[in-house]
Amino acid sequence: MGDLLKHFGGIAPERIRVDPQPGTATERHVTEINEHEDKLYELVDGVLVEKVMGMPESCVAVGISRHVGNFAEEHDLGLVAGADGTVRLMPGLVRIPDVAFISFDRLPGRVIPAQAIPDLAPDLAVEVLSEGNTKQEMERKLKDYFFAGVRLVWYVNLKTRTVEVYTSPDQRAIVTEDQALDGGDVLPGFRLPLRSVFGRLPPPPSRKANGRRKKSS
Repeated sequence: MGDLLKHFGGIAPERIRVDPQPGTATERHVTEINEHEDKLYELVDGVLVEKVMGMPESCVAVGISRHVGNFAEEHDLGLVAGADGTVRLMPGLVRIPDVAFISFDRLPGRVIPAQAIPDLAPDLAVEVLSEGNTKQEMERKLKDYFFAGVRLVWYVNLKTRTVEVYTSPDQRAIVTEDQALDGGDVLPGFRLPLRSVFGRLPPPPSRKANGRRKKSS
């Protein structure tokens, strides 16, 4: 199990499903479990890895989805899927972005795919980072996305109230709460002030020293 956890970026052991046995899981297991249990699993190297998300992450993801979806519909650009929209990035690799925008150029007939797990890489993948996500895990996921053909990735960090914008695995820009997120070449003209996304989160804890508020010198 130690080697397996290391392989997946040092994630918590409870996120690895042991039934079916790691290495033997298939897409059938993904759909059956996701339909009958109150948990979501991604499929990576024959292993089911739990997709973790709490209430704050879910609310932020829904907010981003709403803004992106409204813009995409207004400009007739494509479709937006939410936090249970599974996609096959490549054979044996199923991911579940918290928000995914798929342009009509990638959708034959401009209709929603009929398959539970379509063979489809979104143009934009959004991940709202949770407590259980590790740096190594998200680095691997980033490479998976771009290798499969994703054009833009947003990593939303609730702790720092920032969004890491990736146009490739090694091209990153950080957008802060006081700035606006734009859609780049994927969603031209889209702008989302991040304060509208993070504004209803609980205020960050005050910095204190020895039980008192730290004073400037």
